[in-house]
Amino acid sequence: MVDYRAGNAPSVGFALERLGIPARLTDDPAVVAAATRLILPGVGAARATIDSLRESGLLEPLTERVQAGVPFLGICIGLQVLFDHSEEGDTEGLGWVPGMVRRFADDRRVPQIGWNEVRVVRDHPVTRALPTGAHCYFVNSYYATPSDPADVLGVTEYGPEFCSIVGHRNIVATQFHAEKSGPVGLALLESFAAWDGVEC
Repeated sequence: MVDYRAGNAPSVGFALERLGIPARLTDDPAVVAAATRLILPGVGAARATIDSLRESGLLEPLTERVQAGVPFLGICIGLQVLFDHSEEGDTEGLGWVPGMVRRFADDRRVPQIGWNEVRVVRDHPVTRALPTGAHCYFVNSYYATPSDPADVLGVTEYGPEFCSIVGHRNIVATQFHAEKSGPVGLALLESFAAWDGVEC
């Protein structure tokens, strides 16, 4: 688990510990460079996240491992920074997944906080454990719009329907907090831990 001083990183570790899955929270670039699986959890702003990764020396080894095909899971802001650009602070993203991140319209409460339904729309090894009508825990003011519809694994309605699970090559990411989503979230984390990074 990549530690860039994000508030919820320890809670992801506790969830993995509960599942009996060995994991390490690290801010050491050398450890990231040797990782066989990577999780980027987090809360906060896109620009601050990318700046923190860069200033900590984590961005380069993280990018190299992802480009090498290591299975990667992004959670919440760990999903939003994957894209080309975010409306949050007019921020350039990592560009690992083509697309944009946009703000919810002001005709509803922003941020969205609470439980909402996630509907899986494409088969993937990491999401096969999710039941129909799964409800997960969200805290988000922004949502991703992948350029390629094939990168959408799951959708959720909050006004418009938006992408709540991304799947792109060896990358999976959830807009919801898997570590706070009860048995459904634990099932997803367990599936990720067993995934080899191949979509099918």
